[in-house]
Amino acid sequence: MEYATKIAQKTDSQIQTVLKQLDYSAMLLGQSFDDEKFKQSEVDRLKFQSNFFDSVIISDKHGRILNFSPSKIALNKNVINRTLGFTESLDTQKTVITSPYYSVKKNLIVFISQPIFDRHKNYLGFVGGAIYLKERNIINELLTISFNYKDSYMYVLDSQHKIIFHPDVHRIGTYATDNTGLDYMEKHSIGKIRLINSKGVDNLAGFAKVKHTDWIIVSQQPTHKLLEKVPNLIYKIIAYMLVFYILIFLIIWKISYYISAPLNRLATMASHLNNPETANQIKDVDALYYEVRNFKRSLLQSSSNFSKRISTLNHYVNTDPLTGLYNRRGMELHIERLMKSNIPFAIIAVDIDYFKKINDQYGHEKGDMVLKRTAQHIKDCVRNIDICCRIGGEEFVILSPIDSQNLSINIAERIRQLLEKSPIDDIPAVTVSIGIAHWPEISTDIHKVFKAADEYLYLAKAEGRNCIRYKK
Repeated sequence: MEYATKIAQKTDSQIQTVLKQLDYSAMLLGQSFDDEKFKQSEVDRLKFQSNFFDSVIISDKHGRILNFSPSKIALNKNVINRTLGFTESLDTQKTVITSPYYSVKKNLIVFISQPIFDRHKNYLGFVGGAIYLKERNIINELLTISFNYKDSYMYVLDSQHKIIFHPDVHRIGTYATDNTGLDYMEKHSIGKIRLINSKGVDNLAGFAKVKHTDWIIVSQQPTHKLLEKVPNLIYKIIAYMLVFYILIFLIIWKISYYISAPLNRLATMASHLNNPETANQIKDVDALYYEVRNFKRSLLQSSSNFSKRISTLNHYVNTDPLTGLYNRRGMELHIERLMKSNIPFAIIAVDIDYFKKINDQYGHEKGDMVLKRTAQHIKDCVRNIDICCRIGGEEFVILSPIDSQNLSINIAERIRQLLEKSPIDDIPAVTVSIGIAHWPEISTDIHKVFKAADEYLYLAKAEGRNCIRYKK
């Protein structure tokens, strides 16, 4: 049933697509029905674009063929056609999907058409395509007759119970009246049924309807082929399952105590590693087998390293990975500490000049090298108590606890001079612009102090770069 449903959905999707193509084509033709060249190009497009149809035609409202494709079918344009596809299309002036019938060329076909109307809703004719049922066609491609079981096969019925597709080509176009499952399949859109086929063979079948055509797709398999091995298979499965579960039960019953007791104790202790007494409690657990010993050893190691890991995590959280300097979060922690201790400090804002040009000219790898070397030179020029930070891009900040402004200026000048005299590989000497502001001299509001340092930094940039600016 699942397989038939899947194929029905795929077929319905394909039919929907084709109907939309024909509808779109009919709309275009209604606007250019007198353009002979356009009509021919349109039937060629419908024929060869998707390869759904074996032939495509345009008919006027009387049943005369105006255009056709491919050209090799050589249809007569001077006669009025009265085949099933033409009469249904002309009589209904609606979308038509026919039952199988023989065309004027004696091909067994299914014909699909869309009416053509002009801008004033006047009926002009129709555009339609034929699927040759006894030749390789789109239905063959959508349906497969390759199954995992011998003697299984698939076939398709239209709404009149005519066979559209069957592995036996001679059955195509005939009625499936001797199939005992037809009434049930007619009343349901999807399902499974036990039926007697045309050869009198008992079959199990799954079926599903194609929504837009009301076709029924059926996949079936002789019942005896499916059921002949079922009893032995069931007995074997039951026997294997009983043996398996008995063995598993005995094994679990034997070892459950040895596993559960120490593991439960250790699992309880795992959630209390921050408790100083937990380590001694872990040592008291009897390690009866390797897993417990390993778990016990891991918990003891985890307990002893608990504080170290927290310290390490704090380091990573507060440090810039490229330069090893403090990041913005680390800087904020140090500012908070200095302000709480009421220690005056200078904010020395450093920005690399023309860093974007360095990145563009030498590449980001060299740009990263410039950032790392600049960070190292800054560390070389400051004191042990000074705090070096990279707060983003090419921007650095030094927090320098000081007693006088001159000390911060001297630190800044050492940084500027060292960088100016230190080329980095094939990159000429890198210069920096520096702005300095002091807390609490500028303000007790740290945001205003940072703003002042930024303003002096921008002033240094504006006045030629490679210089230091501060409140004089």
